[in-house]
Amino acid sequence: MTAKLRHALGKTVSTLVLVAIFALAGILLLPAALGYKRYVITTGSMTGTIDAGSVVFDKVVPVSDLEKGDIITYGPPHTAHAPSKLVTHRIFSVRHTQDGRIAIRTKGDANDSPDVWEFMPQKPMLTRVDAHLPYVGYAFSELNTRKGRMLVFAIPGILIALSVLAGVWHEAGVDARRQRELAQTS
Repeated sequence: MTAKLRHALGKTVSTLVLVAIFALAGILLLPAALGYKRYVITTGSMTGTIDAGSVVFDKVVPVSDLEKGDIITYGPPHTAHAPSKLVTHRIFSVRHTQDGRIAIRTKGDANDSPDVWEFMPQKPMLTRVDAHLPYVGYAFSELNTRKGRMLVFAIPGILIALSVLAGVWHEAGVDARRQRELAQTS
C-alpha cells in the first residue's frame, strides 16, 4: 500500500468517525434543545412498532390531549405487577373516574393483552412519542458505560495521534529522499 493511499484511507476513516461522533452528539443535543425528551427502549414489548435498541423522542403534552392509540412514556404505578422503570406503551383506553380524574391503561404492541395496571397521572403533563430512531439506543446505552465514554474520547485522540505520526513519517521520508538525491548529485 502506497503512502498516498494510506494517507487518504486514514483521512477517510478519521472523517467518518468524526462525522459519526458529531451525528451522535446532534441526536443527543438537538432534540433536547427543541423540548424533546429521549428514552432508550430496552425491551421488546413494542416490537414491530418500536424495536428494542431504538431511541424515542417524546414531547411533553397535556394529559387532556392524550387519546387511545397514542404512544406514551410514563412511570407505572407502584404495584406488585408494574415494573419500577419507565414504560413506553400505546394507550389502550382512557376513561374518566367518578371524581373527574383521567385513568389510563396501556398495552405494548407486541403483548397479547393490556397491562394489568391502570394509572392516573399525578401531573397535568405526560410525554407522548413523536418519533423514534432504530438501533441508535444501543450507542446511547454504551455511552452510559465507562468503556463507551472512554472510546468516544480515545478514538478521536488516537486518530489525531496517528495522523500526526503519519505526517511526521511522511516528512521524514521526504527529507531522507532529499538527502539521498543531494548525496547522489554531489
